[in-house]
Amino acid sequence: MPRAMQTPEAPSERGNHRGRPWWLWLPPDGRGEAPYPAMVILHGAGSAKENHADFARFCAASGWAALTYDQRGHGESEDEMGPQAVEDVGRMATLLAARDDIDERAVCVRGSSMGGYFAIHGAAVSEAIAGVIAICPANEAGLRRGLEKGLFEMRADEPALDAFFGEHDIAEAVELLAGRPLLLLHARGDERVPYALSELLYERAAEPKRLIIVPGGHHRSIQHDPELQATALRWLERQLGRGF
Repeated sequence: MPRAMQTPEAPSERGNHRGRPWWLWLPPDGRGEAPYPAMVILHGAGSAKENHADFARFCAASGWAALTYDQRGHGESEDEMGPQAVEDVGRMATLLAARDDIDERAVCVRGSSMGGYFAIHGAAVSEAIAGVIAICPANEAGLRRGLEKGLFEMRADEPALDAFFGEHDIAEAVELLAGRPLLLLHARGDERVPYALSELLYERAAEPKRLIIVPGGHHRSIQHDPELQATALRWLERQLGRGF
């Protein structure tokens, strides 16, 4: 008789913080010791918190707390995507940092595509964020084109977003990370966001930083790659001096 597959671990907690529905995974017994480092996970355009539960579970199994949340205009959220998404990143990091079982000095953020864009901008204006993982991060020009062509499956305040994109530069935001660890990952075969953008951001960033360009692939191929998930966590742990 075939062996039944094990059901993935459900979130340890669920909630809603200032309009942001979230799921939180905590390390199981024997995996790490509190206070834990923590990861805030941002999905991209047209996605939702559930779609990055695999990385959240991996974080928990590796001794990290991990929180996924629905960005504005997505999933269970009731509002529209807008410039306030930048401040949401810091708010969710602060929510984790206030917990007794979280190391407030080791709250990081990981985002992919549009999530990578907001992860970098959010960290640039929030001291609550200790490090950033950005996977195939989009830039303002690409996001403006996507809005204009109706490529994003999300509810959005398009005039406000377009104005925000026109007034900001992700390369300048990278410079504002002030030496906090930045890991950039990009597939050379990305058909939506050219990998040259991550190369540019890497050049503008201060140390500590790392750039991984993966041969082949496509826009979503890196997001769920177990080997690269492990590589990202181990690198951040070393930079934060966690001593895992």
